[in-house]
Amino acid sequence: MRIVQFRTEKDLFPSRIGVLQNDVIADCTNEGLPNTLIELLSQNNSLQTLARVAPKAAKVYPASSVRLMAPVTKPDKILCVGMNYKEHCNELNMPYPLEPIIFSKFASTIVGPGDNIIKPSCSEALDWEVELVVVIGKEGKQIKIEDAYDYILGYTVGQDLTARDWVTKEKNGGQFLLGKSMDTFCPLGPCVVTKDEISDPHGLRLKTWVNGTLKQNGSTSEMVHRIDKLISYLSSLMTLYPGDLIMTGTPSGVGFFRTPPEALRPGDLVESEIEKIGRLSNRVF
Repeated sequence: MRIVQFRTEKDLFPSRIGVLQNDVIADCTNEGLPNTLIELLSQNNSLQTLARVAPKAAKVYPASSVRLMAPVTKPDKILCVGMNYKEHCNELNMPYPLEPIIFSKFASTIVGPGDNIIKPSCSEALDWEVELVVVIGKEGKQIKIEDAYDYILGYTVGQDLTARDWVTKEKNGGQFLLGKSMDTFCPLGPCVVTKDEISDPHGLRLKTWVNGTLKQNGSTSEMVHRIDKLISYLSSLMTLYPGDLIMTGTPSGVGFFRTPPEALRPGDLVESEIEKIGRLSNRVF
């Protein structure tokens, strides 16, 4: 399934849950289901219920007629993995990390398809990073590597936007949090594709374009630490909850490490695409 959160014109709900198929969205909130994905995941047999309700939905909408929102909002955690692609490590001239490098973003960074990326006035080094995002489907702690995929709901496209001049030792002691967590720094979408539709999450092509020019073109096969290891590692330290997001790293081609360095400016169009999931478009404002 391709699960979306959306709003209709003059909607009374802040969001609705739907299933996208062939450019048509089945409105499942109208069938008595919750209006957010995280609320839905709190219910027993939530995916089975969604699969049963969607084909019989009384209201359907052309996808072009609604406002698509981020498919996950207000998660308990956004966990990010740094330097997790070999070619990205190479462009940084850094060794592959022996253990996952973990940092976080705040839930307030999340925006959806078509929403503006706000360039902060305090930064002149706003950078792009397309990432495969894992959406956790059920609560887990101390998860074994061989059981990790049982805890995945599905996958979506994310941009881990970064104010590079705020992750330097001179500006912020080398800490990532502030440079990663400014408003609108986590576009997500257009949907969550459930794991049954992606047989191998380590065989997907992911790309970024800026104003139509291809900047990133990598494969999830380049990951240093694979998804099952990340889930096991993180759950050994903290409980993972339904709707938690794991941003699994970015391939090479980011702006700051180009020659000369590049940065996003107001008016730029950032397009992020992952094979079998879809394309996310956001303009810098």
